[in-house]
Amino acid sequence: MSFAAILPLLLVGLALFLGPRTSAQTVEATSSIFRIGEKLRYTISFGKISNAGYAETNVISRGKINGKDAVEIRGRVKTVDIVSAAFFLFDESRTTFAAPDTGLPHYVTSSSLDSVMPKETIRNYIKQPTSNYDLLTLVYKARESSGIGSFPLSEGDQMYTVSLQGSAAEKVKTEAGVFDTTVSNVTSEYLTVSGIKDLKINFSSDEFRLPVLIRFKTAKGEFRAALAAISLPEPEPPPPSPTPTPVSLPDVATPPPATPRPTVTPLPYVENVPLTPDLGFELGEVLDYRVSSEGKPLGVLTLNARERKLFDKRDSLLLTATISGVEQGNAQLRLGDAALVQVDPETLSPFRSESKFASPFLGLNQTLVFDAKSGFVTFAAKQSVDAPIGTQSFLSLIYAMRSFNLKPSKDLSNPVNDTRVAVFWETRSYVFTLRPSNSEEIKINGEPVSAQLIKINTGNKELDALNIKVWLRTDDRVPVRFSAGTYQADLILAGKNLP
Repeated sequence: MSFAAILPLLLVGLALFLGPRTSAQTVEATSSIFRIGEKLRYTISFGKISNAGYAETNVISRGKINGKDAVEIRGRVKTVDIVSAAFFLFDESRTTFAAPDTGLPHYVTSSSLDSVMPKETIRNYIKQPTSNYDLLTLVYKARESSGIGSFPLSEGDQMYTVSLQGSAAEKVKTEAGVFDTTVSNVTSEYLTVSGIKDLKINFSSDEFRLPVLIRFKTAKGEFRAALAAISLPEPEPPPPSPTPTPVSLPDVATPPPATPRPTVTPLPYVENVPLTPDLGFELGEVLDYRVSSEGKPLGVLTLNARERKLFDKRDSLLLTATISGVEQGNAQLRLGDAALVQVDPETLSPFRSESKFASPFLGLNQTLVFDAKSGFVTFAAKQSVDAPIGTQSFLSLIYAMRSFNLKPSKDLSNPVNDTRVAVFWETRSYVFTLRPSNSEEIKINGEPVSAQLIKINTGNKELDALNIKVWLRTDDRVPVRFSAGTYQADLILAGKNLP
């Protein structure tokens, strides 16, 4: 299942509170659900990964679109870090202009940034009105009906019916507070064809019917989206009161000073805390590889999960790849050449990467700065380009892929388990496709090793001409071989240096 099918489902649960803006004129909405200025933010978790992505919605204003009274409903869903790399790379925004009386859409635009080229889709119902909801207007209607009812849905040029049935009451605690909620079970053929099971939405029991919690299951795991923050419009200031006339009062005793509140002392930062087992490798791991070209030995490459310390005031894991040995007469590898990357120790999302290599690898020499909040990547001469949040460097990808779900597809003609990863190369990000194969026995240093072949397609013609491959050892996910073009690197030693 592609994550393009999951976006709408997240929006079904996450955009229920979306609101309006269409022209410069702003008026009060007729429904209490549309509170002008209301902004809600959700955190998305996937399986055991608590920070899998986020979603935001915003109620902005109400006005006219092509002379028709309308509200504007906005929403965005974006996966981040290791989920973007390992499971679903997704970044999509949607805006729907809807009739405030019927809730039906006038005009729908959606923009997707989860592939190499941005994609924009437009549906215009201004001249030919529709009787079907899109996902955002459906959510508003579901919220208005207290999460009960059946509604027509039009998505992807297909027609569906979505049914919501109320069930038990639940008390839900999120970062935004504690809510009394009612659970709605959502069923639809749309969910079935998208590979979605057990979609549940917790609506708050107050008059606003906020979607506090959204849950659903997929073949790759369970998603949860929980309300994390609520931002409401600033109330109008009251009119100024008349200045009171001073009145002389008898002397009174001065009240004692207020008892000062104790100052909370933050816990000191501890260096080199062990990594979570979910990453597939340990802090201090050292891997040595013999590098060759067309069978001729060139030298030794060492990968090292070196240390976990503060970097730029952030908890950071330092990963390095260093040429630690060269063969006599070798003109391609230079002793001490290296690449390093500072990454988030939990998600492996990079903060900064640097590399310095001799010819013929001069193209690898680059310093990159990754903005974890905006997705921008800054490189030569402080140039910046937009990239999906969680975009990897080549080195961080080598480590991140060890925690990916790389189970091969049963039907090789339908590789549904291919994994897409955003990776920065030279001046832009590419969507790498990792295609896993079944484990097989290969020879490493003359010894048989059970390993899984991962073929990597980059979307870059020069890189794809190298036919990049990685073999992961079956039992512990250690990379035992890399190959690209005429170059090959085989594991010769695995150890650990305690930082």
